[in-house]
Amino acid sequence: MSESLSRFKVKFIIEGVGEAEGELNRIHAPKTVEALRDVLPISSRANVWQEKEVYFNVGIKKGLEKPTKEVQKGTIAYWPIGDAVALFLDKIEPYSEVNIVGNITNNMEIFEKAKRGSIIKMELI
Repeated sequence: MSESLSRFKVKFIIEGVGEAEGELNRIHAPKTVEALRDVLPISSRANVWQEKEVYFNVGIKKGLEKPTKEVQKGTIAYWPIGDAVALFLDKIEPYSEVNIVGNITNNMEIFEKAKRGSIIKMELI
């Protein structure tokens, strides 16, 4: 599969805070990445967990796909229990298994300024 069909650049915009970029990669969880790509752009309210994760509802209702509890700083994952995209600000163990879908590639620092209830938008670039 060509790289242009398996990787999708995305932008995150946190209202009043700034923008960051990331990349979704079908190799990690192809069905989940496809479902996310199909609903973009999406706006939702941010939640913050232990100041090490920002997550927001995306409404795709997918199950586990190559599930893991191992994430790195900068990982973008889908959390099936919460039907949410989770952005990891540190290497931690998630609350429950997630589907890794990509990585933050630029300006990850903005997520440290996100507050519970902040409007966050995710869109294709």
